[in-house]
Amino acid sequence: MANTVLVTGAAGALGSVLVRRLVSGGARVAAIDLPRSTERLDTLAKDLGGACLALPLDILDAAAWKSALARVEAELGPPGGAVLVAGGWRGGTPFHAEDDSATWDHMMTSNLATVERTLRALLPGMVARRAGSVVLVGARPAVRPWMGAGSAAYTASKAAVVALAQAIAAEVLEERVRVNAVLPSMIDTPANRSGMPDADFSRWVAPESIAEVIAFLLSDAARDVSGAAIPVYGRS
Repeated sequence: MANTVLVTGAAGALGSVLVRRLVSGGARVAAIDLPRSTERLDTLAKDLGGACLALPLDILDAAAWKSALARVEAELGPPGGAVLVAGGWRGGTPFHAEDDSATWDHMMTSNLATVERTLRALLPGMVARRAGSVVLVGARPAVRPWMGAGSAAYTASKAAVVALAQAIAAEVLEERVRVNAVLPSMIDTPANRSGMPDADFSRWVAPESIAEVIAFLLSDAARDVSGAAIPVYGRS
């Protein structure tokens, strides 16, 4: 596994589990999330000690990325890995019945623009060093879009994330930088349980399971894997 890994969305349910898994595997992790998540980031860093650097950051801000990466390199070393967890879900209404484009704009910003901005910040350094592994988080509807009925904007944004990952993977392959995506189904989180109390939670995929797949993709064991979109569906 890369010695230094950057994780966006690190304060969330999947991100925090992933950060702990990577640190337990010997990585140094730059845990990035929005400034409103500073308290949760600080708690995570306190629990994990010097192997975790908490970085509150607006990841849509290119200037903020420059200073953040300078700090990561100074304190942890150049990032050899990155996992782009930051994103969100909004839906529940058929596309034709939405009153305006607010949901569309929010999904494209939360899920696609965050990925675009992060990749623009990270990839030049990885390409220059000729080393890196990046994992993007898609979703099952990205490859089974009919399952995204009622959340068309979310589905489109995640499909774009996967397409972007695969196009960029081809661009940087000769530079020894790998780009892959994982496609979770419903993730077993407190928020999802609260929102769907009658569901069979045992069929959902645990954050820990997704974290293990991501850890593999970051590792040297996956050195020949790039451009993949890996399903992590549990039994749902």
